[in-house]
Amino acid sequence: MVLAAYQLYRRWGKRSGAGGAAQQSQASALPRMKRGDFTLEQLREYDGARTPRILLAVNGKVFDVTKGSKFYGPEGPYGIFAGRDASRGLATFRLDKDALRDEYDDLSDLNAVQMESVREWEMQFKEKYDYVGRLLKPGEEPSEYTDEEDTKDHTKQD
Repeated sequence: MVLAAYQLYRRWGKRSGAGGAAQQSQASALPRMKRGDFTLEQLREYDGARTPRILLAVNGKVFDVTKGSKFYGPEGPYGIFAGRDASRGLATFRLDKDALRDEYDDLSDLNAVQMESVREWEMQFKEKYDYVGRLLKPGEEPSEYTDEEDTKDHTKQD
């Protein structure tokens, strides 16, 4: 599985070339996103095609992966996850539409190994990308974030 991921990186990483550098530059020009929670519908707006910002969810947490647009943008190898909950696809190593759900996915049918994989992916995203909020379950109310919490968390990650 690691070999397959490496091959995808080699294959798509070289393709992005100068276009990838332009996307990186555009991403760094965007201001940090204020913390907020997202429904699946709201998350879908941030797919890199409708807006330059790219978000995705892993294990109920939403991350701003815009600076990784080479991978998560519309032309990237993981672009299918942009604006979506990527948990199932990452847990099962599937990069196709069958790994995506249009409804909230509670992941309850994943086995222990797959859930551990989701948690490992979540940790990797926490280390590399900005956490911008939670993925809301149907009927769940969004949290109210203060500017102080948002600033404190961003300085902790820098």
